[in-house]
Amino acid sequence: MAKATKVTAVTELAEHFSTSSAAVLTEYRGLTVAQLKELRRTLGPTVTFAVVKNTLTKIAAKDAGVTGIDDLLVGPSAIAFVKGDAVEAAKSIKAFAKDNASLVIKGGVMDGKVLSASDVQKIADLESREVLLSKLAGAMKAKQSQAAALFAAPLAKTARALGALQTKLESAPSAQAAAPAAVVEEAPAAPAAEDVVEVVAEVITETEAVEAAVEETTEG
Repeated sequence: MAKATKVTAVTELAEHFSTSSAAVLTEYRGLTVAQLKELRRTLGPTVTFAVVKNTLTKIAAKDAGVTGIDDLLVGPSAIAFVKGDAVEAAKSIKAFAKDNASLVIKGGVMDGKVLSASDVQKIADLESREVLLSKLAGAMKAKQSQAAALFAAPLAKTARALGALQTKLESAPSAQAAAPAAVVEEAPAAPAAEDVVEVVAEVITETEAVEAAVEETTEG
């Protein structure tokens, strides 16, 4: 490989190390061109799967500030540079390796930390970002529904109590008296005092329940 080509290769690899959220190192001995093509298709556009030269990769890693991977760069090496979801990438590589024994996971790097092959396997067993976000959204929706029910029930009762008070006030009997020359309609008689007291007491009770529920929710 010409010197200029080597310099370009090192620069590109260093750029991959610097801009990737994770990198999975593998041995690809025995994989056919067709299998490598299928692996790249499986990994998707956010992962660059590159066959690399170990010596140049060591230099590039050093230039990018990545240390501790020299022991992983032995034998035919290929690296999956991940710019998307590291968990999804690890899952795809693990699944492909399961069906194609020629692909061997050697380790990796994530967030500046060197990973063993076992570490990569564990990451592959984690739930993906999309699944976690979906579960979080479901949990938040459930909490919102519970809060809505908490507020809706007391408020509905209070509304009914206020409606009952209005109905009692509007349905109070009107006393009418006949006058010699014309029929004079007197002002409606006030509702019985005990009825008003009863309804007002109910309204106060429901209002206190609402305030208590709001206070409890705020403190929680």
